[in-house]
Amino acid sequence: MFTGIIEEIGTVRSSASGAVSGRLSIAARTVLEGTRIGDSISVNGVCLTVTDLDSGGFTADVMPETLRRSNLGMLKNGDKVNLERAMSAEGRFGGHIVSGHIDGTGRITETKSERNAVWVTVRAEAPILSLIVEKGSIAIDGISLTVAKLGRDSFSVSVIPHTGSQTTLLSKRPGDSVNLENDIIGKYVRRLMSPQTAEAQPESRIDEAFLARNGFI
Repeated sequence: MFTGIIEEIGTVRSSASGAVSGRLSIAARTVLEGTRIGDSISVNGVCLTVTDLDSGGFTADVMPETLRRSNLGMLKNGDKVNLERAMSAEGRFGGHIVSGHIDGTGRITETKSERNAVWVTVRAEAPILSLIVEKGSIAIDGISLTVAKLGRDSFSVSVIPHTGSQTTLLSKRPGDSVNLENDIIGKYVRRLMSPQTAEAQPESRIDEAFLARNGFI
């Protein structure tokens, strides 16, 4: 589990993405501290398992489902990425619950300055927008952000200077792809409130005979 508070901006050392799978090598320093092979690191919001470590970075495999859901397959050597280690049990919960399991991608349509903040507007598909609420949380490339505006086909966040300087978000331009993860609480609520299919519903044990035996009729 992650919090969406980015620890470091890393650099892609190599990216080998085929049609169905890939492998990423990232130059980093901070996220290497205390990290072992098998640990999880969020790369642009995607939870990846460290498969190799050296003094200057780490390597991770990227499975087919990750390539389908995220923008990791578009990364090139030299690209900057947001990095965060999995949250430790004694750590502060500074952002929101981020699983590192991307729901899909969006595209930046506009960036606009307002005094000390920058507005970033992202166009997204209906399934993602349906789980976004104004003043709720969204993870964009792994960054925990508050939704400031919600439209019919897009949403906007307002980025403070600290977030802008510590992440890659403000280096993005209109048309760039970003990874999106909805608030997991909203996903569970929608699942629990949705009508279940007949196959998924357990067979009721309450019938007329049961009611009669228990004195209801």
